[in-house]
Amino acid sequence: MTNRPHTPVLDAVAGPADIRRLSDDALASLAADVRAEVISAVSETGGHLGSSLGVVELTVALHAVFDTPRDKLIWDVSHQCYPHKVLTGRRDRIRTLRQEGGLSGFTKRAESDFDPFGAAHSSTSISAALGFTIGRDMGRPTGDAIAVIGDGSISAGMAYEAMNNAGHEGRRMFVILNDNEMSIAPPTGAMSKYLSSLYASPMGDLHKMAEGFESALPGPIRDHARRARQLVTGMQTGGSGTLFEELGFSYVGPIDGHDMSQLLPVLRSARTRATGPVLIHVCTTKGKGYAPAEHSADCGHGVAKFDVQTGTQAKAKSNAPSYTKVFGSALTVEAQQDPNIVAVTAAMPSGTGVNIMEERFASRVFDVGIAEQHAVTFAGGMAASGLRPFCAIYSTFLQRGYDQVVHDIALQNLPVRFAIDRAGLVGADGPTHAGSFDIGYMAALPNMVVMAAGNELELMHMVRTAAAYDDGPIAFRYPRGEGVGLDLPERGNVIEIGKGRIVQEGSDVALLSFGAHLSECQIAADQMAAQGVSVTIADARFAKPLDRDLIRQLLRHHKAVVTVEQGARGGFGAMVLHDLANDGLLDGRCQVRTMTLPDRYIDQAAPAAMYADAGLTAVDIAATAMQAAGLKLKRSPVGVA
Repeated sequence: MTNRPHTPVLDAVAGPADIRRLSDDALASLAADVRAEVISAVSETGGHLGSSLGVVELTVALHAVFDTPRDKLIWDVSHQCYPHKVLTGRRDRIRTLRQEGGLSGFTKRAESDFDPFGAAHSSTSISAALGFTIGRDMGRPTGDAIAVIGDGSISAGMAYEAMNNAGHEGRRMFVILNDNEMSIAPPTGAMSKYLSSLYASPMGDLHKMAEGFESALPGPIRDHARRARQLVTGMQTGGSGTLFEELGFSYVGPIDGHDMSQLLPVLRSARTRATGPVLIHVCTTKGKGYAPAEHSADCGHGVAKFDVQTGTQAKAKSNAPSYTKVFGSALTVEAQQDPNIVAVTAAMPSGTGVNIMEERFASRVFDVGIAEQHAVTFAGGMAASGLRPFCAIYSTFLQRGYDQVVHDIALQNLPVRFAIDRAGLVGADGPTHAGSFDIGYMAALPNMVVMAAGNELELMHMVRTAAAYDDGPIAFRYPRGEGVGLDLPERGNVIEIGKGRIVQEGSDVALLSFGAHLSECQIAADQMAAQGVSVTIADARFAKPLDRDLIRQLLRHHKAVVTVEQGARGGFGAMVLHDLANDGLLDGRCQVRTMTLPDRYIDQAAPAAMYADAGLTAVDIAATAMQAAGLKLKRSPVGVA
């Protein structure tokens, strides 16, 4: 039986309506209960612990002050939404977070009326909040809109585009800047004296409120608060106002996001006084209140199941290095050979593995922050200068820079190397992070070479191939998770562009794999061999350019050819069908089938369960191949009842 924390105040809260009936002292106690509940729940499920612990008090305060769900509370990225879910009628399911059939790890409109806008990518909240604001002012049954955005997310261009538009509109809305990169701890007495007067004082504009906020502080602390403004806004002392004020926002802060005696009066006063857009600058600490998270290098950003007492995570022992680590190590080897190799990432150095190169060649690794559009064009400029840039971005995040891939890279035929991590289905993060579409969106572009690694050794070969390729842009995709456990050399080999390989030869059916489902094809081949079926397995390696000779060879010598990929319709299989149809090769005796992800989003589960849902297991592959070849099962495939 799991030890659940003692949470008497939280136990009496069924939803935000109950929160709004509590005293301020009780709200502070509620926050302590919520923190204990989140730690307990995530210890059982894993997930985004540090970000959620950092906003516990802020979450309680927002639900206490605003009339949710009529008022729309929008969490940017929303990986910090666990306290919000606990307080909005989902506590009974909080231990199903990120599990198959359970709660999403992010906000999700279909899950609750308290989730007005879904998210899992950054910097969308202010745009959505402005949309709700316009809806309110045009008579829709909605109240105020409140966007909660982090200091990393607000650095992205989309956030500033939204703020510029919101400032121009001048409509009443709220942006909470959750800043966990900076701390501020003014003396409780001075701050409390000023804050306690805010709500009871006569109505005044928020600009005067902000000025009073700073002037109430003792000299050294006042200077610190002003420096905090400058740090987050980039505005220097003596300017006409903060950057946010220049964009049309009233700026209030910074305040301690873990102190209810600061949060509540500021939020209440802002809600009472606001007539236009308001930005409230709140300083928080990731992992707050749980020492193992506060003291870890990543502040408990993404954790596996863990022991609450010690913080020790129950991570499974690895049988093989992750694809991400293989990429980072292979890139470092190439960088050692070529001083012109540089790496670009968008706020994910460890997530993409370029931190491995950074340890050796720090001056040649560039983390541009949450700015995928800039990252792509920045890499394009580097390529135009004669450098050899590797632009390492997750598949779903690269979608955010697609116009730049098209216009700035492919159109100009610049040799940018795109390392596309998280290809295919990714498990607990669900459809928002599933790399389903990059094969189609990259292969559609003239000048682009598109590769996919069948295993970790092939990934090493593709890193070296990309490093050596200067004729235009080139992309290679690989999944999250471990490789298959192959022995790896010190350095990969250069692959001939557009050439696949035969993994094993047979005579009845051919499986043409593109990417990391190669191992599943090998299992399917073993199942068919047990039925007396002779199977060829080919690793296509390239979706563009296709190995046309290999494909035609497979057609000539087999009853059926089945393409298999970890991507959506319109990808590798579509490229093969298009090529064959144009040469009239779909009209012969060989039957051709394509296996892709289905035309729908697949909710979070273990990766194996997600691929089963998608119809892409070894059993599915074997059944499709045999049906296409007109072969009947003699008995159940291996491992199937």
